[in-house]
Amino acid sequence: MTALCSLLQMKPDHSFGFMMSRICTSISENHHFSVVGPMVGAPYAAILFENLIAWGARKFIFFGLCGSISPNVKIGDIILPTGSFVQEGTSLHYGKKTGEVSYCSKDILLLLKTAFEEEPLVFQEGLVWTTDAVFRETKELVCTYQGKNALGVEMELSALFTIGNYRSVDIGAALVVSDELSTFHWKPGFGEVSFKEQCKAVQRTISKLCLTFQPMK
Repeated sequence: MTALCSLLQMKPDHSFGFMMSRICTSISENHHFSVVGPMVGAPYAAILFENLIAWGARKFIFFGLCGSISPNVKIGDIILPTGSFVQEGTSLHYGKKTGEVSYCSKDILLLLKTAFEEEPLVFQEGLVWTTDAVFRETKELVCTYQGKNALGVEMELSALFTIGNYRSVDIGAALVVSDELSTFHWKPGFGEVSFKEQCKAVQRTISKLCLTFQPMK
């Protein structure tokens, strides 16, 4: 949150608290975006998302972290999720069922892919898995979602994608892998240089993309 606001030259006096987060806006009349966060978990992310939609926002980019469950995804890798398997409770209130996939906006995904390719930044594209429970990423569940070719696990995206589709707004996401679970032994990487550098690179890319946004008609 702080890094994105710094990159976008947003000032602390142009932000306000909302629930447990902050909403930062640009002081430039030529900028048409805000930065909102932090957030953890599908229910809380959904509360913020629904309010932002009600206030008129229509295009969203989510930046977050995830654990890898694919042996081909390592700490510091970048994932652009095409969708996420629902294993959280929020999506059920919008007509989804556990195990179904909620998909991102194709338009936002294309914007992100183009921006990352222009940097250039290497990324993987595919499905992830969203769960509510921090300590219930069991071996059985990891095996199940490995079998469905999920790349990683995180805590917000299937709910956000579900709500985005339900409310007819566009949302996509970029994730950086912070830890690994594919071997069924947790390998944290929050302090690794590759992880920190990739987070900075993704933040820079998203910042540049935000500066291209035009006002809604």
